[in-house]
Amino acid sequence: MTRILIKTTILFFILINLALSEQVKVFEFTENEFKNLKVRKVKKNTTYTLGSNDNGNYIKAEAKGVGSGLGKEVQINLDKTPFINISWKVEKDLKGIDEKSKKGHDYAARVFVVKKTGLTALSNKAINYVFSSNYPVNEFWRSPYTKSSIDYVLSTTQENLNEWVTVKANVKEHFKKLHDLDVDTLNGIAIMTDTDQTDIKAISYYQNIFFSSE
Repeated sequence: MTRILIKTTILFFILINLALSEQVKVFEFTENEFKNLKVRKVKKNTTYTLGSNDNGNYIKAEAKGVGSGLGKEVQINLDKTPFINISWKVEKDLKGIDEKSKKGHDYAARVFVVKKTGLTALSNKAINYVFSSNYPVNEFWRSPYTKSSIDYVLSTTQENLNEWVTVKANVKEHFKKLHDLDVDTLNGIAIMTDTDQTDIKAISYYQNIFFSSE
């Protein structure tokens, strides 16, 4: 009887903590939202299509020799909700490329978080959370194209290929660690699947992208 009471009490506090945890959803992945997302094209458009499963709406991305992202301007209070949460899957990865180089700087799935630090886009600071095809989780490096963006591996197909994975990262801490920047508010977020450098086909999925207090 005592064990049952203890288990019930623990479950109660877990549910309370979940209820008290503040969340800010970024993407709905609905038809209406899809029409209004900003397209950032690098080389022709990645094919993005909407779908759904038991966990809600998702967006499927397919790319071969192309690269474009979908994003929106948002105001995320990192003092209240510093954690980004992402559910994603890579069905077809980019094994064997050098993602740290200009010629191999492609990702089957990535999520950008952006902080405006000046008047032009070139002055912005970004963290590029990636689903790497070749490097382990928590490895990071500066983008070969700009010093203002850091690539950070949150998932890898070395461990999870064609499987849904849910990950979490403390964006506020990462901006301090990677850019030496104290950030209270984010200004933008985008998803991107691109193979414009390597011309290899990639297929990936994005779902349930939100910020949380814990």
